[in-house]
Amino acid sequence: MDYLLSLHNIYKSFGVVKALKGVSLHVKKGEVHALIGENGAGKSTLMKVISGAHQADSGQMFFNGQTYLPKNPLDSRKLGIAMIYQELTLAPHLTVEENIMLGIEPTQFGFVKNNQEKVRQALSLLGQGFSPTTKVRELSIGKQQLVEIARALVAEAQIIIMDEPTSSLSSEDTQALFKVIQTLKKQGIAIIYISHFLEEVKEISDSFTVLRDGETISSGSMQEITIPEIIKQMVGRSVDELYPNILHTIGETVLEVNRLGNGISPKSVSFKLRKGEILGLAGLIGAGRSETIRAIFGLEKVKNGEVKIKEYPHIKAHYLYPQTTLDKGINLLSENRKEEGLALNLSIATNLTLSALKKYTKLGFLNLKEESQNAKNWADKLGSKYQSIDQAISGLSGGNQQKICLARLLHHESEILFLDEPTRGIDVGSKSEIYRLIQQLAGQGKAIVMISSYLPELLGVCDTLAVMHRGEMSPIREVEQWTEDAIMLYATSGRYNF
Repeated sequence: MDYLLSLHNIYKSFGVVKALKGVSLHVKKGEVHALIGENGAGKSTLMKVISGAHQADSGQMFFNGQTYLPKNPLDSRKLGIAMIYQELTLAPHLTVEENIMLGIEPTQFGFVKNNQEKVRQALSLLGQGFSPTTKVRELSIGKQQLVEIARALVAEAQIIIMDEPTSSLSSEDTQALFKVIQTLKKQGIAIIYISHFLEEVKEISDSFTVLRDGETISSGSMQEITIPEIIKQMVGRSVDELYPNILHTIGETVLEVNRLGNGISPKSVSFKLRKGEILGLAGLIGAGRSETIRAIFGLEKVKNGEVKIKEYPHIKAHYLYPQTTLDKGINLLSENRKEEGLALNLSIATNLTLSALKKYTKLGFLNLKEESQNAKNWADKLGSKYQSIDQAISGLSGGNQQKICLARLLHHESEILFLDEPTRGIDVGSKSEIYRLIQQLAGQGKAIVMISSYLPELLGVCDTLAVMHRGEMSPIREVEQWTEDAIMLYATSGRYNF
C-alpha cells in the first residue's frame, strides 16, 4: 500500500532516557490518523521528529515515496508538513495576513508583496469570512486555531499535525473544527490528530496508532476498535472504572454565595456548597463559570453580592482577596496551569509549598530540609512520578504537573476546593487517577466545585450539577437528574426541562 508518510523503526534518546524505541507510523493521503497514548508515551517526541524539531537517532522516514530528512521545522513546512501545537504559535499583535505569511513572505525588490487575496482564499476554503487585516488578538481561540490551519494551507501542506486541537475549544467550536477537517480531507490533505478526548478521536479519525512507553503498540482502522480497547492498549491494563464511585457523606453548608455579580458575567449568582459535596459547573466557554469561582476566590472583582465561608460572617464580595479566602480555607486550581498554576522554572518542592511558606519559617529563616521533605510526602501521597523533588516542574508530564497543583491545595489544608478544568490536557490514565482523588477528597469532607467542558466527567464524578448561561446559573440538581442533552439545552438557551 502506498503511504503519504511512512516511518520505520524510529529511535530517539535524550541522555539515558529512551523516548522512542522503534516506533513505526504510516499515514495515507486524505485521511485523519489518530496518534494516541498517555503523557510520556512518546507522541510529542515523535511529532517533533516528523516536524524537524528533533533529529531521530536511527530509523527511516519516507514522504511522498522519497527519503524524508527535515533539518528544522521551516524545512519540514517547505516540504509539505505543518505542525499546529496545543499552545498556538501566533503573534497576537500582528494581523491575520502577517501571521499566515510569517517566514514565507514573497518579496520583490526587497519589499514584501501584498498577499491578502491568497490569505482570503485560504480562509474562504475554511468557511471563514473575517478580514486578513484583523489583529489576531481580536479573534476567539477557535478562530485563532483556524488561522494556524490557514497558514498550513498557504504553505501548501500535504500533512497537518494537530496537537490537542480542541483542548481550549467549546463544543460548538469543536464541531466547526471537525467540519474544517472534513474539508481538508476532501482536498487530499492528511491529518495526524493527537487528543486525549477518545470520543472525539473515535468520531473524527479513520485510522489510529497507539504508543506506550516509546513503542508502537498497535495500529489499524478506527472502525475496528472500541474505546475500552484503546484505553487498555494505552495504559497496558483495563480501566474498568474510569469514574470511581467512592462513598462520601454530604454534610452541612460550608459556603454560601448570594447575588454575586457585576451585571455581565456573572450576573447574579447564588448557591450553597456543602461539606463532602462535589458540585459540577457546566456551560459554554464565556458563560461565567470560571469568572464566578475566581470572583469568590478574590481574583476578579464584582460589584455586588455576599459570600459566607463556614462559620465566618458574611463578606461583601468586592472586599474579597486571595489571601483572605486562602486564610479562610478556600483554594483554587486554575484552568491555566502553565501561566497561573505553576512557576515552570522553579522546582517541584517550591511549587508545592509556595502558598504556605509560613509553615517552614522561623525568625525569618526558611527550613529548606523540612520544606523539601513535606513536599516529597505530599507529591508521593498523590502518586506523582518524578526524578527529584528539586527538579524543575517543567520536566513533568501534564498529569504529574496537575497532581502537584492539587497537592499544593491539600498542603495548604484547604477545606473548600475550586477545580477549574482539572483534567485538561492529561491522558486517560491520569484522568482516572484524578477522578479517584477528587472522590477521596470528598470522602475526607472537602467541599469541591468542579468546572469542566467535558460533560461525561461531570456526570461521572459529581454529586450535584448546575449549568451557566450568559452569566446566570441554573438551579442545582442531583447529577442523576441531568442528561447531556438537558445540560446543552440550558447552556445554549437558558431553558431547562426538569
